[in-house]
Amino acid sequence: MDMDLKDFMEFVQTTARSVGAEISSPWFYLQFGLILAAAGIAYAAETGVRNRVDMTALRMRWPLPLRHFARVMVSSASTAVFTLLVIISRVVMYHATWPSRSYLLMVAAKLGFAWLVIRLVTSVLRNAFIVRLVSITAWLLAALSILGQLDTTVDLLDSYAIVLGGLRLTPLLVLKAGALLLIALWLTNIASNFAESRINATTDLTPSVQVLLVKIIRIGLLAVAIVIALGAVGIDLSALAVFSGAVGVGIGIGLQKIVANFISGIILLADKSVKPGDLVTIGDNTGRISAMKTRYISVAAGDGREFLVPNEDLVTQKVVNWTYTDKNTLVKIAFGTNYDADPRLVTKLAAETAAAHPRATKGKPPNSILTEFAEAGMKFSLTFWIADPDGMDNVKSDVMLALWDAFKREGIRVPYPVREIRIRGGALPVETTVEVPN
Repeated sequence: MDMDLKDFMEFVQTTARSVGAEISSPWFYLQFGLILAAAGIAYAAETGVRNRVDMTALRMRWPLPLRHFARVMVSSASTAVFTLLVIISRVVMYHATWPSRSYLLMVAAKLGFAWLVIRLVTSVLRNAFIVRLVSITAWLLAALSILGQLDTTVDLLDSYAIVLGGLRLTPLLVLKAGALLLIALWLTNIASNFAESRINATTDLTPSVQVLLVKIIRIGLLAVAIVIALGAVGIDLSALAVFSGAVGVGIGIGLQKIVANFISGIILLADKSVKPGDLVTIGDNTGRISAMKTRYISVAAGDGREFLVPNEDLVTQKVVNWTYTDKNTLVKIAFGTNYDADPRLVTKLAAETAAAHPRATKGKPPNSILTEFAEAGMKFSLTFWIADPDGMDNVKSDVMLALWDAFKREGIRVPYPVREIRIRGGALPVETTVEVPN
């Protein structure tokens, strides 16, 4: 460790002497001034390029590769102009004086060109955070290579290590593993999305089986990507057995609910008790399942709200699935009439009214029966079938309104409570009015 520290101090001292010698030269300030001037001109040119170039027109005339290149160049116009101006300045100074007096311009030109190439390569990515992370990391590596310090930096990062069992953990190893994991996860995401699109396009599979296959493929690809990435940087997975076992116990204790929801999600997908598109009632919430995730299912209530129900609740609690085996739904309506009405006529009107509704199932005729001679009147029950439970409340409302109109035509009255108040040992209060003179 002492030798490593000594080498590091010598590296710092050598770098400081080189920078000091460069700064003391008047050519440094000339190059620095040219770089600042190029940056100012590039900033002004970017505004002009964006105002004058119509990307919509270019998209219509140019082929796809050229459109992609033009879009990147327009978005990075300042960097492109800056690099071009610095290269021109470097060529002029190279032929006018000694090559060493334009070294800073050469470095600036290479850095600008490297950033343009990185922007062109990362433009195929869609995640803004990944684009920023990859761009900055690649540019730092390019800068160290241009300055000739890449090998020194690599040796420095590899000189400090922590030994865990048979694993030698260094900052360089962590950076390599992180970079390879990002690449592997990105490729895994592309592959899983492609597999998901192909599975969802298959009509022979039920929605629950499709979701189950997609989840299995994602988990399998993720595990393979992690194993390949760790093996590529030289990490022996057997050396992590004890460490990963301890971490697994800790995660199992602290994340019991998450694990339970994950296992419950697998069970729900396997037994097909619920699937995307089913109309379910969970507690007081009713809606249609719009998505099934690893931890929860999303139930769309139809009014803009979505209930996120943990998978464990669907396994351990009572769930009403309106479309589990059959979408046909029985609609029940309870109503009453006074004793002046003919009960046979009432049941006939109710059945005919329900049968006339456009959503009533024609193969299953409605049924209306007298259920009770109550104190306030007769009570009836009307039942009929509809082909789908969606909008069941609207159907009930339509039938009840039509039944009300039929009762009005036939002179049938619906009973309502009447209260009679008798006061003993006193008199009712007398209402008095006061006349206000004009």
